[in-house]
Amino acid sequence: MDKIAKFLPFLAWIHEIKDKNVLKADLVAGLTVALVLVPQSMAYAQLAGLAPQYGLYASFLPVMIAALMGSSRQLGTGPVAVVSLLTAAAIPTIIPDGADMVTYAAYASLLAFLVGIFQFALGALKLGFVINFLSHPVVVGFTNAAAIIIGTSQLSKVFGVDKRRRRAYL
Repeated sequence: MDKIAKFLPFLAWIHEIKDKNVLKADLVAGLTVALVLVPQSMAYAQLAGLAPQYGLYASFLPVMIAALMGSSRQLGTGPVAVVSLLTAAAIPTIIPDGADMVTYAAYASLLAFLVGIFQFALGALKLGFVINFLSHPVVVGFTNAAAIIIGTSQLSKVFGVDKRRRRAYL
């Protein structure tokens, strides 16, 4: 049982749902997460250059899988601002000229799938310790740069100016 529980952590706590207090607390927690996740995921989809409904599609499955596979107080699952920015930066450089929004969404979905496979492989190979080699200034710099990019990317909406995206050529 211990080997199975190592790969399926929810088997250790699933029996606790029979307790009405635990079930009530889980329902309140789930509702709280959903109320935050819905507008947040829609905003992240727009930040990535996608329609808002794609953010909803991308938000529910990761949260359900994470709930079954374990929990972490430091780990956020689902769409996040930095990933949305990286998607918005990467997809226009590889998408064919004149492609429509459906093609853009297909490329974004493929990118998310490939990143998920890569992350799963890193987790299966127990390579999470590599993050310890990133110094604190690097992480702070990355976080601050992301905040600046997010803020400046929203200026066109604040001032009501229509911005046009250009392809980045190397």
